[in-house]
Amino acid sequence: MKIALDPYMFRALPLTEVVRTAADLGYSHIELSPRPDFMPFFLHPRADDAKVAELRTALRETGVELASILPLYKWSSTDETERQAAVRYWKRMIEVAVELECTLMNSELGGRPERAAESEAAFWRSLDELLPILEREGIALNLEAHPDDFCEVNDQAVNLVRAINKPWVNYLYCAPHTFHLSGEDPGADIASMMRYAGEKLAHVHIADSFDHKGSSGLRYILNPPGTPARVHQHLDIGQGEVDWDVFFGTLRELEFDGVATVCVFAWEERARESSAFMLERVSKELVAPS
Repeated sequence: MKIALDPYMFRALPLTEVVRTAADLGYSHIELSPRPDFMPFFLHPRADDAKVAELRTALRETGVELASILPLYKWSSTDETERQAAVRYWKRMIEVAVELECTLMNSELGGRPERAAESEAAFWRSLDELLPILEREGIALNLEAHPDDFCEVNDQAVNLVRAINKPWVNYLYCAPHTFHLSGEDPGADIASMMRYAGEKLAHVHIADSFDHKGSSGLRYILNPPGTPARVHQHLDIGQGEVDWDVFFGTLRELEFDGVATVCVFAWEERARESSAFMLERVSKELVAPS
């Protein structure tokens, strides 16, 4: 199993310094997430040959490895021009992943929940173009449901991943999305959702969050009334309401052996302390004593 750091809170640092910071904190793996100078949100990658070589050198010098690369593009957009642009950006990031010898990419489903069927159709068109390239290059793909995606609920997302019908395309369970992933099913808890994913569960994101459905739906009050906005957090373990005993206990029960990414975003002012704390806690829960 790999414990990786999503270094988003360190994005103001040069990328080489991000790698060295991760190494200093004790991380042996990074999940490379969007950053403006390399892989921006929803735009063409900025990584040129020099940037890629710079990152590759930093990884080699520190011994840190890329567990995965996380591009976020509008590949499920119902606007065909936007979707085609997203596929173009994906193709470039696949090239970068190959250059960095990274054999895993992960992403969100995207699209719009109010246009779920059309968004899913766009998603499949994008997969038709990208799956053959990923397979040719030997790159696996892990997919997660995200609040406000065309598919936001755990079991439906797992079913979608299974429908892709590729052993190297698997599911990512994101702990801070737990209270969205359960949908309206009162019986959908962490254990049942992870068990539903079963052997397709290859990746987890680890951060805490509050239950926005708590207090009869009044944990958060959004205006105007009826707004479709979604809310969640990416906090340190213990600062929210995710049941961590169940989370880690179920991973151990399932003999999870994939990637566990620490993805706290809430504390840029104490990013080092947060990242160190999370590594210690996740290691304690998931790494067997040697």
